[in-house]
Amino acid sequence: MRRIRILIPLVVVLGAVLVAAPPASAATSYTGSLPNGTTWKADIPANWNGTLLLYSHGYLPTFAGAPNLPQNAPDPQTAAALLAAGYGLTGSSYAAAGWALNTAPKDQLDTLAATVDAIGRRPKRVLAVGTSMGGLVTARLAETGGGIHGALSTCGIVAGGAALNNYQLDAEHAIARLLAPAQPIRLAGYATLAEAFVTTSALVTAVTQGQTTAAGRARVALAAAFHHAPSWLPDQPPPADVDAVQRGQYEWLRQSLQFTTPGRFDIETAVGGNAAWNRGVDYRRLLAHSSDRDTVTAMYRRAGLDLDADLDLLTRTADVTADPAAVGRIFATSVPFGRLRMPVLTVHTTDDQLVPVQQEHAYANAVRRAGRSGLLRQAYVARPGHCAFTPAELVAAVRALDHRVATGRWDGRTSADALQRAALNLDLGPAAYVRYTPGPLLRDSF
Repeated sequence: MRRIRILIPLVVVLGAVLVAAPPASAATSYTGSLPNGTTWKADIPANWNGTLLLYSHGYLPTFAGAPNLPQNAPDPQTAAALLAAGYGLTGSSYAAAGWALNTAPKDQLDTLAATVDAIGRRPKRVLAVGTSMGGLVTARLAETGGGIHGALSTCGIVAGGAALNNYQLDAEHAIARLLAPAQPIRLAGYATLAEAFVTTSALVTAVTQGQTTAAGRARVALAAAFHHAPSWLPDQPPPADVDAVQRGQYEWLRQSLQFTTPGRFDIETAVGGNAAWNRGVDYRRLLAHSSDRDTVTAMYRRAGLDLDADLDLLTRTADVTADPAAVGRIFATSVPFGRLRMPVLTVHTTDDQLVPVQQEHAYANAVRRAGRSGLLRQAYVARPGHCAFTPAELVAAVRALDHRVATGRWDGRTSADALQRAALNLDLGPAAYVRYTPGPLLRDSF
């Protein structure tokens, strides 16, 4: 283990906006490793308020070729702001890249124990904080306890890995059957990563070519609805008509397929087989519950296509079955059941292309079924993009959760108005908390 004195920089850059960081604050850094190869790092500011944030990072694809390094904050700007506010930070690399849920929760708990040993002082409160896949890790930690007092899941895969697999499969099934019916496209059960990339190429090509005709655009809209693709693109105003909605969904779907399809290979590797299935799915019923049904219907009407015929075809040809052992493994490691043992706050952008905001609807359902709704609060930021939060938004969320843990009361601090006021009062840059209700996740209950 190493101890280093560091100084937080005065100015950080957030996208294209220059954001003034809080005054620099000396902090002590610690690093270490666990017996399974996990590495960790912690930063404790001189003005530590006694709250330690246990950060769980997002998915690092095995095919990205990036080093698997420990992370203890979403980004340097937010780390600087949190340290200046007195929060201690710790987090790990997990034991390996890829779909890390087999070990990640324990890696994090072991990192917490190692951090406490290193600093020689027990924190007053420990808050688990996670991003994307790390938001799922955090949701799992919220059901185990382990010395953690509260949890903040941001842009989290809180519906779990099984639902993620299945709604992505539904979209890919629609693309394969309706936009590339003559091609034999393998949608699951990849023997190699190269095989997954062949599928990626075929699906992206089919969507790209489909977008050039009215009939193709209608079918792209259908696939996008199953994928929960948003329509708001960065650096553009929210779409104002059905054509703009469809164009936005096409752009996000085309982009997301290049990430999610090879990502399934990582999931299959982690759980020991294919954990996705669509045999028995009624695609008419699925679309009937979609928030994007009106867009799909309008595009099909304009193209002169028979939507019911396409939905019946999808239902009739849905033949992907899962490996039972892999399904058991994904439910054992990668699905939250809502049995909260601590207060949980979730934050999501309204237009997230990789982890759709509808996941929050599914998570609320799970928590309600477990009888723990009083422990859950959910907040939303009006912005396109995955995990596209500002430091102000994240620090405000941490402070709201910290208040709940310290006092035992929410006190209305997680309402959109309260979070927006708190974020702007930090002088850390912009914020966009809004009142919002997400639609249903299609493979959650139907």
